[in-house]
Amino acid sequence: MRLALYQPEIPQNTGTLMRLGACVGVGIDIIEPCGFIWDDARLKRAGMDYMDLANVKRHPSWEEFSSKIAPSRLILLDTKATLDYLDFKFQPSDILMVGQESDGVPHDVFNACPHRLKISMLSGVRSLNVAIAASMVLGEALRQTRKGASYDSNAAAKANLI
Repeated sequence: MRLALYQPEIPQNTGTLMRLGACVGVGIDIIEPCGFIWDDARLKRAGMDYMDLANVKRHPSWEEFSSKIAPSRLILLDTKATLDYLDFKFQPSDILMVGQESDGVPHDVFNACPHRLKISMLSGVRSLNVAIAASMVLGEALRQTRKGASYDSNAAAKANLI
């Protein structure tokens, strides 16, 4: 499983998701251009010393990224989606993608994603922080597929984690 960030704009969110990926053994795809310079101190502060442990691939464009993802399924997390992530069956090779913090993804990218999921929220609210949303859906995807950095279901059961 991988997590893709489409043209991220906020270095703190990117650093947080890189840290998450490092901690749970999920690769991170960064689809450029980014809205910040790669050596931004805020990126490093959020990612801390986990940045060196993260499996990060940078892609210069959407076209380059999308040409290399087969046979994985691309799953877009978007507020305009109709299917709730809790009603979706994830697979270990899925790529979960989040859009830009300010605007999501363009229509052509939205339409190119065969699977689009939302997080159901209370009426009157717009959206969650992209790092929080990605973490929620990734957590469910990992729970379903039992894939993680060194996930051991026996140890988790003994610790009452599942």
